[in-house]
Amino acid sequence: MKKIKDADLQLLLGHVLRAGTVISITIVFFGGVIYLHRHGHLIADYKIFRGTPGFIHEPAGLFKGVMQLRGQAIIQTGIILLIATPVLRVIFSAVGFALERDYLYVGISLLVLLIIFASTLSGHAV
Repeated sequence: MKKIKDADLQLLLGHVLRAGTVISITIVFFGGVIYLHRHGHLIADYKIFRGTPGFIHEPAGLFKGVMQLRGQAIIQTGIILLIATPVLRVIFSAVGFALERDYLYVGISLLVLLIIFASTLSGHAV
């Protein structure tokens, strides 16, 4: 088995970040085009506040909205992917360090991942 070098790991992590960013931007753009096509002609009424629709707040509703090609759901999915990209980088880092047998950095990466998940779960967002 070929030994993984530091440069290989850095190249892989760079590709993960770049691909995640490009894919999420593409998804957000596609959702924006759909949203503007369907709602671009509407005049905004700023006297009444209308927040995001309820289906965006639940994973099942978000998935259903994407399947129905609803622009807001597609935009939200792209934003979620953009937020998940650095988390995926930390996961790839931990795996890469494990393959390099650099257990100190595996521990540090897992600690960072634990902090990310703990702060996500302890948030007060509704």
